[in-house]
Order: sequence, then C-alpha cells, then structure tokens
Amino acid sequence: MVRITFILLLWGLTVVMASNWNVELHKGVEMNVEEYQRMVKIRHLSEEFFSFYRNITLSDVVPETRLPTQQDLQCYAEFAQLTAGLVSGSLWAYRMIDSWGSVPAGILVGHFKDLGNYDECINIQQAVTSNYNVNGKYCLAQLPLQQLLGIAGPMEMLKIQTAVCFPASCSAANMDTLLLRLLNQLIGVDLNAELSFVKESTCKTADRESYDGLTIFTIVLLSVFGTAVGLATLYDYFLCEDQEKLPAILRIFSARYHSRGLFRVSNNSNPNVVHCLHGLRGMSLIWVCFGHNYLVSISMPNINLLDVYKWAKSPFMMVINEGVFAVDTFFFISGMLVSMVALRSIEKAKGKLNIPLMYLHRYLRLTPVVAVSILVYLKVLPLLGDGPLFGKWNFDNYDSCNENWYWTLLYVQNYAADRICLAQTWYLAIDMQLYIIAPLLLIIVFKWGTKGAAFVLLLTLLLAAYLFSIMVIKDLSIISGGDMGLSQKTHNRTSGWLVGFLFGYYLHTIRGKSIKLSRPSVWIGWLICLALLFTCIFAMYPYGPAKSKSISILSEAFYVSLSRIAWPLGLSWVVFACMQGYGGLANSFLSSPLWQPLSKLSYCIYMYHLLIQNLNAGRTRVNTYFSDYDLMLRFWQDFGFSLILAYIMYILIEAPFGGLESLILPNRRAPPTPKLPLAETEPKVNLSDNDAEKQTPAPEVIPTEERSESASAPPLEREYKTELEANDGKVVDATS
Repeated sequence: MVRITFILLLWGLTVVMASNWNVELHKGVEMNVEEYQRMVKIRHLSEEFFSFYRNITLSDVVPETRLPTQQDLQCYAEFAQLTAGLVSGSLWAYRMIDSWGSVPAGILVGHFKDLGNYDECINIQQAVTSNYNVNGKYCLAQLPLQQLLGIAGPMEMLKIQTAVCFPASCSAANMDTLLLRLLNQLIGVDLNAELSFVKESTCKTADRESYDGLTIFTIVLLSVFGTAVGLATLYDYFLCEDQEKLPAILRIFSARYHSRGLFRVSNNSNPNVVHCLHGLRGMSLIWVCFGHNYLVSISMPNINLLDVYKWAKSPFMMVINEGVFAVDTFFFISGMLVSMVALRSIEKAKGKLNIPLMYLHRYLRLTPVVAVSILVYLKVLPLLGDGPLFGKWNFDNYDSCNENWYWTLLYVQNYAADRICLAQTWYLAIDMQLYIIAPLLLIIVFKWGTKGAAFVLLLTLLLAAYLFSIMVIKDLSIISGGDMGLSQKTHNRTSGWLVGFLFGYYLHTIRGKSIKLSRPSVWIGWLICLALLFTCIFAMYPYGPAKSKSISILSEAFYVSLSRIAWPLGLSWVVFACMQGYGGLANSFLSSPLWQPLSKLSYCIYMYHLLIQNLNAGRTRVNTYFSDYDLMLRFWQDFGFSLILAYIMYILIEAPFGGLESLILPNRRAPPTPKLPLAETEPKVNLSDNDAEKQTPAPEVIPTEERSESASAPPLEREYKTELEANDGKVVDATS
C-alpha cells in the first residue's frame, strides 16, 4: 500500500514557561491512504452534523449515563428551532452552520486548527418569543487523531481543533454526545464513550460579566490619576511661566515635567557615569520582548507548524531559546549598581546605612507599578479585546492572579506560589530578595575589603556547585522541561547578580583611575569576552527536542551552572572596556544617547509588554503564518504599542508615585550641591546620598532639576529595578 509519510507536530507546540524557552516537538507519525481518506470524511463537519441531526431527538442530546435535565430539555428545544430554521431557510440558522470550522486544509504541513467565524456565531440572537432568544455559543472542539483514525502511535496529544457553533443553552456535555455519535457514524470506528471533544472553558457567548467592585475601583483609580496629571500638566503649560516656581505637588503630576526628564539625553563625559549601561539595558529589553513574541506566536493558529519544527533546528532558534541570558544581564546590572552606588554612599556616610528606610524606599518604588499592572491585567485588559483564543496564551494566568496576587505584591511568588500572577514578575521576586540580603554583603566588603570580596566569590562558586549538584542528583534537565525552580528560585539564579556585585566592588576600588592595557591585552580581552558570550548562546545548538543529538545530564549541569557565571563575566569586560576607553565601536553604540529614553521606560515596558502581546494575540480571528519575517512584523507592532502603553503608565503611575515617595519619606531631598553617584547611568544627574542604586527609571527628588535614572532594566520575564538606598541615618554602622 502506498504510504504517505509526514511529520506531525504536537498541536499547541507547548512552551514550558516564561523562563523555559524549550519547544516540545514530536515527529515520525505515519498515516496510510485509508487512514487519510477516513479523516477527509469529517472535513466538512458542519454539513455532516446538521444533515445527520435534521430530525434530532431528546435522546441524541442527553448522554446515556444520566437522565435528562432542565438544561437538556432547553437545549433540545433550541436545536429543534434551529433545524426548523434550516428547513424554512432562515438566515440565522444558516449563519450557525456557516460559522463552523472544518478539518483544516494542509494538515500534512501542520495546519491543525480552524477558528471558523467567531463573531458570526456569538452575534446570533434569534427572537423566538417576545422575551426569549436563541443565542449562538462558540466553542473549540478538539478531535484526537489517534482515536479518530484507529491507529497506534505517539499521537495521544495530537488533536485537530475546529470551531463549532450551537445554541447557547446547550452544554459542552451535550455537544460531546452529539459529536461522538456523529463521528462513530462517519468514520466507522467505535470511539471511547468517555472522550471529551468540547470543554466548557473553550466556549464563549456574547454575554459579558457586569463590572464588579474591583473593576470599578480600577477605572476610578486610573481616572483620578489621569485627571490629576491632566490638570497639573495644563497648569504647568499654560499658567506657569517659570518651572522653577512650579509647586512640588504639581510637578509630581506634570506630564510636561516628567516628559522633559524622560526624553532629555546627554553624552557628556563623566567618570562617575556608566553610559554603556543604557545600551545594555535597552538591548536586553528588546531581546526580552522579541523572545516573548516568538513564544506567543508559536502557539498561534499557524497553518505551517511543520515549518516551526524546521525553524527549531536553525541556529537562529538559539537566539530565542537562550533569551534567558537577557535576565542574567539584568541581574548583572542590578548587582553592579547595588555595589557601586551603595559603597560610595556608605563611605560618604562614614559607614552608616539606614536599612529600614532603604527597604521601604525600594518597596514603594517598585510596588505601585506592579499593583496597577495586576489590576489592568485582571480588570481592564478583558474589556479591551475578545476572541476565540482570548486568555488562552502561554503567559495568560487569570486564575493565578485571582488566587495568588498577594504573593506577587510581597515579592515571594517564586517560592510561595506554584503559578505566578503575571509571569514576568518572577524576576522582581528574585531581585527584591537579593536586594534584602545586599546590606549584609555590603557591610562585609566594606569592612573587610578584599577578604570580604573573596567571601562573596566563594559564595558564588558554592551556589554554582549547588546548582550543578541538584541537577545531577535529581536528574533535572532544562532542555527537556526540568524543574521551574532551576530558573525561578533565587538560590539558583544568584550567580549572575553576585558576579555583578563583585565587579561593582572592583569598579568602586579603581574609581578615578585609568587602567593602561596594551593593544594585545585589549584584543585578548575582547576575544575572551565574545567567546564566553557566544558559547553561552550557541553551546547547546546540537542538542534539544528538535535535534538528533542528546546531551548527558552531567554535561548539561556543567553548562547551566557555568554559563550563569560566564555570561556576566563577559559583560564585565564589555563595561570595563567601555569605561576605560577600550570599547571602540561597541562603546559608541552602547553609550549612544538614543538609548536613554528607552532605558528610562524599561521598567514599564517590561511590565506591560506581555499584556500587549497577549491582547493582540487573543484578538486573533483567523489563521496565521509562521516565519521569521512575519514575526518581525508582529514584534514591531507589539513593541510599538508596548512603548505607548509604557509611556502612559510611566506618566500616570511610576513617575507620580516616585515623586510622592521622594516628597514624603524623610531624608529624601537632595542636598544643595549636586552629587554624581558612580553607578549613575544618566549624565548630569543630581542624586542625593539617599538615592543610591536606582534600578527603576523614576522621577528623582522634586526639588532637583535633573532626573536620576540609574535603573537596571527588567528582564525577559519579570524585571524591575534594584534600588539600594544608602541613607545617612545611623541605623546600621558598617564599621562596627
């Protein structure tokens, strides 16, 4: 018999989670001509369905395992209305048939989903009596190929997904019963009576929930801040001739004032400014958004999933798969800024560190944006879009947010919750937890110098050894899915932050000095740096689910544990070379003033880009095509809207709350003499000793003209800025 041999991908092409970029692929399924022809019989499922049930009875609707219920009777009555409408040629009845999907054309190249016509189905509202309508109900039916074709093989998870439309009074169980009997008749195979084709979670109608109290609160909150910003901006623009005389409370809410600070750029040379951090932050942020865009798009209703399998074997896939190193870039920047800025501030304060105020300042800087993001995601986003797949994407987790939102606001969600509210916030939890232990490390290196740094180095190596050991002992593989704890637990992600901390300490010890290197030394430094970075990205190229080679858990454990040290080491050379004049074109690119506005917006972009991506993907009504070019187009579309939303939320939430916090907390006003902290990434910034490492681009103290923007941008999934406050208060004496 002639054989048709082809590769079928797992429908859905699962992505393990935000921090795990591995695509699960299956291949090698065979289908003969007879099996293929059997599948073709159900291609026009809607026509077969309504032809088969033109004389529908109550027993057709009710599962054999139970007696009819009131809902079953109502479903039967509405189906009777539907079949009568088909006989009489009623347009609404034909619209219900017309909105169905079919077995897709192109299943041999991985086209497994047909969305039908969502809007046509849910907009059906046929008046039967003056106070009763027959409404349309849209669902996605999953047809398992293995059972339908009656064959054995690794196809348990492989399903064709097609849209069905039926009266809204019918439940998913009613539809399961109807489809089971139809498919048994069409393909001549006795299907398992317990098979479930339609799940209620995939069904949608035109009905919408009324606004609850939290939705109203969210709208009122945003409206209040919007009104305050609007009034303050109008006063600033039309009534205030001299911004120096603008009252502090109005300056806090003035969009004009904050926009000037946001878009003000400068490339003035200053030894206390690390200009290249803006470029590193901006590039890492783009990498984060770009990678997430691919993850969302892989799960879209693509007509060519077979091409995804081919793409997964390309070298470019490693750039997406290893996008997790963008997270390590943010950890590196965070640790570096904590060390540089705080040590300088401790020296000026003669060893004094106000730890409680430091923690309070950081929490108040980060939390308003996180809290509003949760509210917007839960209560505003569903009002902005709808579609057959809305709320069903890789990073959608409405149930998790309803159950676990408070863990996110406490920054312990990576330990306290199995499912994280807002997938990108796991980084915030790790960053906050590292920030909490930062004072201890700062006191150690401040008091004991190189001996303290040696202790931090030993801690870094011990944590890497622990990660290696736990992977080998428990046989945890990131490539094959592994344990999310490998990526989201603080003790497994600390190495990059500690390397940045040590590098920041080194820069603190050489501040104001010029390190002379020979040309060969510079070349060797760059070669080692590039070798480390490219090895981290491409070392695993021969391995993975789409590759023929496999890797031992021992080798993978070596790679994972060492790469989290190698990556920040490579970045350390980049920053060092740029600061010491050995950066060349790299320094010109990374230190370009054009990066500065993006760098300042990085926190809000990071927090809101997934909301935009999920919103746009969830509104999809038709099938899509997967290719790198099409993904580039989608990325710039989503990134553009993310920029707009980030700017709005920066003006409405981040900047005003930052200004209020600076105005209210004690010791928050800048001294009359401008001070330029070493870790500052913004030129000509007036920063008080109290405003140490600032990872969130937020407005600085109100009385100052310039803005402090030493933020370490957010990472691939959830990043925020690490702000370490080194205050002049005498709560902790680092010299004692």
